[in-house]
Amino acid sequence: MILSTDIWVGALIRRAEQGGAFAAVLRKGDARAGAVLIKVLDRRAGIARLYAEATRGDGERVWMQPVASEAEADLDAYAERSARIDPDVWVVEIDDREGRHFLVEPVENR
Repeated sequence: MILSTDIWVGALIRRAEQGGAFAAVLRKGDARAGAVLIKVLDRRAGIARLYAEATRGDGERVWMQPVASEAEADLDAYAERSARIDPDVWVVEIDDREGRHFLVEPVENR
């Protein structure tokens, strides 16, 4: 059984907050099946990363970084373009001094 997006996002936010980070929904999409973008900020280091869910060639669902930049403005521009293409997309921002994403699913790093 796959969780609805709103429940999955709520669980991610709780994991982040329990880990000492601040997390918030910047944009709400479709509650049942909206795609999710996760923006992670490490303000101390001046680094931002964006994660999007993808499907590998073998069918496994993973999280990947769709933008090579670590500049927050570039990530925000990508999220805005994504929202114009898919109005059901969610954007979650996690501000963590260690730069953690709090995803429990597989993540492919660059």
